[in-house]
Amino acid sequence: MSKGKSEGAARKTGRRHKGAPTIADVARLAHCSPMTVSRVINGEASVREGTRNAVLEAVRQLNYAPNRAARSLAGGEQLRIALLFDNPSASYLSEFLMGALEESSRGDIHLEVQSCETVADATVLMRKLAESGIQGFILPPPLCDDQSVLDLVGELGAVAVAVGPGKASGSDAAVMIDDFRAAYDMTKHIIDLGHSRIGFIIGNPEQVASGRRLNGYRAALSDAGIEIDDQLIVQGRFTYRSGLDAAERLLAAEPRPTAIFASNDDMAAAVVAMAHRRHLDVPNDITVCGFDDTDMARTIWPELTTIRQPIREMTAWAVNAIVRIVRARRTGEKLQPEHTTLPYKLVRRESDAAPSLAARNASRPGAS
Repeated sequence: MSKGKSEGAARKTGRRHKGAPTIADVARLAHCSPMTVSRVINGEASVREGTRNAVLEAVRQLNYAPNRAARSLAGGEQLRIALLFDNPSASYLSEFLMGALEESSRGDIHLEVQSCETVADATVLMRKLAESGIQGFILPPPLCDDQSVLDLVGELGAVAVAVGPGKASGSDAAVMIDDFRAAYDMTKHIIDLGHSRIGFIIGNPEQVASGRRLNGYRAALSDAGIEIDDQLIVQGRFTYRSGLDAAERLLAAEPRPTAIFASNDDMAAAVVAMAHRRHLDVPNDITVCGFDDTDMARTIWPELTTIRQPIREMTAWAVNAIVRIVRARRTGEKLQPEHTTLPYKLVRRESDAAPSLAARNASRPGAS
């Protein structure tokens, strides 16, 4: 490819000249999703001809080629991995998929993505996938927290990596963050701003990490000498809709909280929307904070203060962990399950502030 064409392709994709082109660059140039690019690269038939041609043209223009290293690591044949998901947060899932697709593409790994609404669906699907030659499974929450799913992986003789479990299994690789400490730090940050009446929206009760985040919130309040008010703790399910319902309850509480900490960005965004509906200013009338730092946190107004969970890095680690385990099995090497805790970061943006006088007055008993 000539220098002129290369520069033109880079301008179209918005990619800088640093490093090799990625699957995301190909997707932008072909006007499709990274998952579609992966399907074309892997030779799957379920892609329309026009889209397939656009992807192939983008591959040609960018001179994109996946790294073949993982194929040799896996023993000379293409490694096949399945990513199963049952996560209602579209923003979280987007980050999750991008990390897995990028890393699989770099390693020339066939990645199959399948949704399953229940654990029963997952077990049936896993058996079929294992029969078709799938060697490893990437399991996000809540599947990674279900022991029956993890037990089935061992029964099938496959490899599993749990991504974001509340607690690592002794027999499977896992990558996570410290959900308790992250929630503790965010709650302490809100307290340090001057808030004492802080609402909390719990995540999906089927996910262990939800309970750990709740415990972190409770511990931070207790350490600050703030009495825990169960009226300010509302159940959510990590969905935007559940965030709206929870926000409606919290904002109708008497007295009203001056801050709300939601267990993910989708629910926090719903709190912001509900606050605006009630003509409350964020953050002057109420502080709102989230968790994950997905695209949602950066695309609403005001942008969310949140905990950055390295979701893409976690899924990339999972892909590489499967490669390492498969390689070791082929050579007869015994590996102890790897349990890795990656760092998180509290990212402060525009949705938090010290409580204003009006907010303080509204949070007092008897306030209208």
